[in-house]
Amino acid sequence: MDGEIIALLLLAAAAAGWIDAVVGGGGLLMLPALLVAFPTTPVATVFGTNKLTAIFGTCSAAITYARGVKFDPQVVWPTAGLALAGAGSGAALAGAVSSHALRPIVMVVLLTVAALVVLRPAMGAVAEPRLRTPRRLVVAVLVAGLGVGFYDGLIGPGTGTFLIIALTSIIGLDFVAASASAKIVNTATNFGALIVFTLNDNVMWLLGLGLAVCNIAGAQVGAHMALKRGTGFVRGVLLVVVVALVVKLGFDQFG
Repeated sequence: MDGEIIALLLLAAAAAGWIDAVVGGGGLLMLPALLVAFPTTPVATVFGTNKLTAIFGTCSAAITYARGVKFDPQVVWPTAGLALAGAGSGAALAGAVSSHALRPIVMVVLLTVAALVVLRPAMGAVAEPRLRTPRRLVVAVLVAGLGVGFYDGLIGPGTGTFLIIALTSIIGLDFVAASASAKIVNTATNFGALIVFTLNDNVMWLLGLGLAVCNIAGAQVGAHMALKRGTGFVRGVLLVVVVALVVKLGFDQFG
């Protein structure tokens, strides 16, 4: 493999780790880089290798967040458990469902997310405990766990972003707390999908583990920046990532 391609993959892994640690969406960089480097490799194998790389970054970011943010076990652990099952189910169906048909739906959801962030500037700025009712807690666990988990196994990019929006809008977490919680849930979704890809022999292990080193480095930088700079920083990065996701999906759909 050419040195330029290796450099591209290492840089993409580090940048993807940074983005994932702050708001999610690292697949925007990692997946295209892998597809460019391995144009003849089955897409499922590219997805599986991406999951192997990403799980190390999200897990390391979750550990860093745990030192500075108090997690709510009633939110995190049930959501992570459902996300594990949801992502495995999505990964099992990844080859059977047309991504071409799903992209417009995801784009509409992302545009709605962008509108929420812009039109509700107070959302996620501070915690809103009044929103954390038992009914809303159940809804948040189901949406973030099963819903977003299934999406991560099926398609992937933007999972962390969807988790943050679900946790801020439904149960009123602030952006930093939501991002921290999302890292644990995203680790579970990556693991659930990785199990299925492994069983189907769709993982390039040596490559994925090598890229994981850079992914962890990027994730550590991103998590520390989010903790230090606070909710305003996370909100700004969130908007940038959402717009980038919409542009990327639109190009894939209509380009």
